[in-house]
Amino acid sequence: MKKRFFLLGILLLLFGYPFLWPLIDALWEPKEPDAAAFPKYKAIRVEKDQIYQGDLLLVNKKEPIHTEAVPSDMILLSSHNYLVEGYCLQDNSIELSENAAKAFNEMVHAASRDNVKDFMIKSGYRSLEKPGKLAEEKGHDDDVLPGCFNEHHLGTALDVTSTQMKIDQSPEGKWLQENAWKYGFILRYPKEKVTITGVPYNPMHYRFVGLPHSAIMQERQLTLEEYVKYLREAKEVSGTINGGDYKIYYDPVATSIMIQVPTNGKYVLSGDKQGGVIVTEFL
Repeated sequence: MKKRFFLLGILLLLFGYPFLWPLIDALWEPKEPDAAAFPKYKAIRVEKDQIYQGDLLLVNKKEPIHTEAVPSDMILLSSHNYLVEGYCLQDNSIELSENAAKAFNEMVHAASRDNVKDFMIKSGYRSLEKPGKLAEEKGHDDDVLPGCFNEHHLGTALDVTSTQMKIDQSPEGKWLQENAWKYGFILRYPKEKVTITGVPYNPMHYRFVGLPHSAIMQERQLTLEEYVKYLREAKEVSGTINGGDYKIYYDPVATSIMIQVPTNGKYVLSGDKQGGVIVTEFL
């Protein structure tokens, strides 16, 4: 500012006022703020029920599922032929969240391009109303968590196997362990994290959590238990995925809370089922 006054003073002495009005106008004309530099946000109210809904819900031996957790987009896979291309179903009664089913379909098509083609979904969604009877009828001997502590009641967890051999010995299993994160899936019960999850290694149990979460978990080698804790402590995480920027932040919810979300941009809410909501913005 002092330099501006000094410059004006010198010019006034040399040339006088008439020639300086355009310059003075240019120097003092207020600049309009760059709208792109200030993303537009709006406030929305998040109720406590939200902490029991979403793709990042923590369900384990200590954290039972709530009825609010079942997503509204549950579908019968056998009734949607376009979603069952490139893999088979153990039976035609398997249900899954449509969002998770689309991601799985995209994933097996990618695997097919790598000449890995023998995928089968063994199990998907199971009703909370009659979990014991359903498990008995379908012979889910892979289950290690009973009733409302089982992720299969979420509609975003599925057991994937190979039609040719055991999944942990198959090309399908190896491909999934290396690539599933790219499509929003995580191996929920890894061999090296048994003490964290409290569940024995299960090479066929995958969970859809979505991007960028699966990518962050892959990079940091975190289980869902560790990841939710990481978000709570970090408060805010940002980065780039698939050429786009994202921001994740965590807010505790007592009874309700007002949070800021993009007015026109995309965002996703998920509870953690431990008292908070995770907001993911795609910028």
